[in-house]
Amino acid sequence: MKIADAFAMVVGPERNVSFKAYDGSTFGPQDNDIVMELVSPRGVEYLAGAPSQLGLARAYVNGDLEIHGDAYTALSRLYPMDTSHITTRDKLALVKKFAPAALKRPTPPPQERKLYGGRHSKKRDAEAIHHHYDVSNTFYRWVLGPSMAYTCAVFPNSEASLETAQEAKFDLVARKLGLAPGMTLLDVGCGWGGMVLHAVQNYGVTAIGVTLSRQQAEWGQKAIADAGLSDRAEIRFSDYRDVEEDRF
Repeated sequence: MKIADAFAMVVGPERNVSFKAYDGSTFGPQDNDIVMELVSPRGVEYLAGAPSQLGLARAYVNGDLEIHGDAYTALSRLYPMDTSHITTRDKLALVKKFAPAALKRPTPPPQERKLYGGRHSKKRDAEAIHHHYDVSNTFYRWVLGPSMAYTCAVFPNSEASLETAQEAKFDLVARKLGLAPGMTLLDVGCGWGGMVLHAVQNYGVTAIGVTLSRQQAEWGQKAIADAGLSDRAEIRFSDYRDVEEDRF
């Protein structure tokens, strides 16, 4: 079984996604508007080790999988992936072919943090957040824009800007929570404080945000001070398990 044979078995022709691999095998017309190219054995290890969007993302980010054409179109054609058509015999053939690759995890890149200690212990969580977020607020400002929101957005229409979509997301959360004056909001893992600011400014609540990133806390506290809301909002550099207040 060649790699393209496995792709054809799982994906099929109806999704209109062509494929080629480093072993010389191909599937579908190679002049198609979408061609996925697996360029190295390491890509097989990523895909076999996590046969889902996670494995595909790992292979793509590390340069082991190329998408020729529009990536969004490719993903929309591939997912959701229905594998009900794969027979038991086919599954056994796939396991025989790719089990060795699935068991061999690619060597992590040097940037990947190795964490030690109990899972979700305070020390381990603090190390993870510090490694990920304390790389400079300037970097995240370039990536996230003025909202400094590191979560999903809700686009009210196709013309909305990212900033508008982030505000719409904050407001949707606030309405789902039923926020009203007199309430106190606790935002666990508050990031740079966007939700805290939105809730205090628009719903009359007081709010505490907690984050394990010192740089996030510094940014959020400055934003609160600049907005003149220090008497009603606070961003703490703290583990949420150390928050002493209750009745949020």
